[in-house]
Parts: sequence; C-alpha cells; structure tokens
Amino acid sequence: MAVTVSLVVLFGLVLFFLLRSHSLSPGAAFTAAGFGFFLASTGAAEPINNLATAVIDAIPNL
Repeated sequence: MAVTVSLVVLFGLVLFFLLRSHSLSPGAAFTAAGFGFFLASTGAAEPINNLATAVIDAIPNL
C-alpha cells in the first residue's frame, strides 16, 4: 500500500510540473489521468502492480 501511495504522489508531481511548464496541455493530462483510472479497474492492474513491486524490490540489489 505504501508503494502505491508513493507512486501516485510521484506521478502526480511529475504531472503537476509538466502542466506548470506548459509541456503538457490540460486535455492531455485529463486523458492520462482518465486512462490510469480506467486501467486500474481492468485485469491489467494486477500485473502492472506486480511489475512495479518487482522493480522496486530489485533497486536495492543493484
């Protein structure tokens, strides 16, 4: 749960700074957020969470 919240905060900050620097339009940001929201309710959510967890667990071993 802590990893998920951390990734949400990280992606939220990246999205905020992209919007702030005008590198991303509000429409594209809304589309990206909507895609992430709807992707989380599909069968792809579990493999994506497993991949993120595996990457995060592998980082200290590098």
